[in-house]
Amino acid sequence: MPIYEYRCPNCATFEVILRMGTAADCMDCPQCQSSSSRRVSAPSLSQTGSSAFKLIDSANRSAHEPSVVSTPRPGARVGRTQPVTSNPLHYKLPRP
Repeated sequence: MPIYEYRCPNCATFEVILRMGTAADCMDCPQCQSSSSRRVSAPSLSQTGSSAFKLIDSANRSAHEPSVVSTPRPGARVGRTQPVTSNPLHYKLPRP
């Protein structure tokens, strides 16, 4: 549920938690009962830089500025291959 901020002309700013879209433009101050107007403030969407937001940001950034890939494609074999054996018993082993 969103937090709405109201500014009382006599006291200070106070916050009210209401369902979205139900906040009135004016509300009575809980301390002095005077009419207080609603403030427009920045939303608090993310307090922390989670890995999900980093992933979304990098995906959006790579749409316009693709990053250079220096590793081979997935599934490609890198490095030396295994040596060939001449032992007949090795033919019975499972192969990758």
